[in-house]
Amino acid sequence: MPNRLVNETSPYLLQHADNPVNWYPWGEEALQLARDSDRPIFLSIGYSACHWCHVMAHESFEDEQVAAILNEYFVNIKVDREERPDLDQIYMTAVQAMTGSGGWPMSVFLTPDGHPFYGGTYFPPVQRYGMPSFSQVLEAIAAGWQDRRDELVASGLKLVDAMQRQAQADVRAGSSHGDLRQDTLQSAFRTMQQSHDPASGGWGQAPKFPQPMALEFLLRYHHNTGDDHALKMVTHTLEMMARGGMYDQLGGGFHRYSVDHRWLVPHFEKMLYDNSQLARVYLHAWQVTGNESFRTITEEILDYVMREMLDPEGGFYSTQDADSEGVEGKFFVWTPDEIREVLGDEADAFMVAYGVTRHGNFEGKNILEFVGVVEQRPALVEARRKLFEAREQRVHPGRDEKVLTSWNGLMLAAFAEAARAFSPSPGSGRGDQGVRAEIYRQVAERNAEFLLRELRIEDGRLLRTWKAGRSKQNGFLEDYSYLIEGLLELYQTTFDPRWFVAAQELTETMLEHFGNSAGILYDTSDDHETLITRPRDLQDNATPSGNAMAVTALLKLASLTNDLRYVDISHRALAQMQPMLAQYPLGFGQWLQALAYALSKPREIAIVGDPQSADTQALLNVV
Repeated sequence: MPNRLVNETSPYLLQHADNPVNWYPWGEEALQLARDSDRPIFLSIGYSACHWCHVMAHESFEDEQVAAILNEYFVNIKVDREERPDLDQIYMTAVQAMTGSGGWPMSVFLTPDGHPFYGGTYFPPVQRYGMPSFSQVLEAIAAGWQDRRDELVASGLKLVDAMQRQAQADVRAGSSHGDLRQDTLQSAFRTMQQSHDPASGGWGQAPKFPQPMALEFLLRYHHNTGDDHALKMVTHTLEMMARGGMYDQLGGGFHRYSVDHRWLVPHFEKMLYDNSQLARVYLHAWQVTGNESFRTITEEILDYVMREMLDPEGGFYSTQDADSEGVEGKFFVWTPDEIREVLGDEADAFMVAYGVTRHGNFEGKNILEFVGVVEQRPALVEARRKLFEAREQRVHPGRDEKVLTSWNGLMLAAFAEAARAFSPSPGSGRGDQGVRAEIYRQVAERNAEFLLRELRIEDGRLLRTWKAGRSKQNGFLEDYSYLIEGLLELYQTTFDPRWFVAAQELTETMLEHFGNSAGILYDTSDDHETLITRPRDLQDNATPSGNAMAVTALLKLASLTNDLRYVDISHRALAQMQPMLAQYPLGFGQWLQALAYALSKPREIAIVGDPQSADTQALLNVV
């Protein structure tokens, strides 16, 4: 019999609806049951594209004996981290405090009041990797709840108190009430320069993440200062990422990250948020350098999204799995014989250019990486097309088809800005360019219409998630700030006032309901469910901090409206954050972009005339 997850919309939760575990979604029913039955809560947090989430599900949550232990001693709650970033942040902070690390699947044990007292990530079904088996963990926790309950409850209260004090300290740590300073940007640049990987690009070793916000900051730093080394760090990193296996050489789009330092072997899941941010980075790099390969990557990313991640209603889906047919990466890898079967006489030249060998580079097969020279790519377009069509006959990875407001706001911005940048100037003769720009504009407008129709309710508030006609969950700060950013980009592309009006209305709603302490907002609204802490995440992670994007949007609105309230709030937030931006720039890339904008002098252009007349339209196209 299905458990209570069967009525949910999240594909991740639905994946567990037939488990023998008596799962509940997060909500009052489960929390009240824990209180009434005096049982601890087992909270499992993950997401649909997560490989190790699938592994633990198959090994433990589908196992009748493990399920029997869970059902007897615990109230079991399953959460999709993409639907509930508030719960994910709160309990990930707790797990990191308890263990020194974190990740997904996240496994946390709570008192009936929600206080965490033990946690970890993946637990194996048998004792290995120096880890206890999951059953051993469950039995030990159950015994401890019976014999040492007061100790566990006390440790949970102590941990929550420490989390609350740390959250306040994080806000105060960077407290600065002076002017915004250029030397903050200079310090951040020098720190990035020192830790940059000169061989493979990017920062750090394995695993290596693309860091689009840091790259955007460096592009702006180059533009504002003329520093050539800042530009070289960006272009070298973008070139190396586009060559590697982290980039889908046949279908376009980036996988989530590389497990090695040189971008070869990806973690094969594809995330909407990565591709939205990377599309803009490559677009901006093309605008700065004129390098057509960067434009090509932008187009291939957006074309991939239109082909595989676009709902008929206009929303963008969230993720694609790493696995297909139960095997990580199976959809994307090749053997030489498979390539020869498709390409025939063309196969050898292709395999040389894409590093294909008999031994392979991933579990005996080949992840495609471009090792040739850029000039070869046009000659290989047809071979890539044939292989792509052959690959389309394989079993595709699973797809999480929920639509998240925040991630859609990021992709809306990418399509809107690409439509603007690719619009041909009058007399250029680039008809193909104009067609592509028009398609991107239409996708952006349909997406904006969808979001405002399906995810904005009557009182002007936003909801978080939509799937198959059902919208739910209170919107978070990132839902507001990302969508405002997307709408402002669309307004600057179309000059249709409805997008500007919607952006400003959402801004006022955001400022009213998300609190304001010296410019820093909370991640949850003032009428959100009461949790053990009210989260306020300041650091940029794989996606921008909701606060950092809010400041970015406020600064842009201030330029468009001359409303000094927006300037005051954003400058107070930036002044507080400056010490952290200088010291830890890779964790505050969106903040650095906002600071660079605040310290710049944006150019303002007024176009006066009948919007439909030919001369006015010509001026708008130039802009």
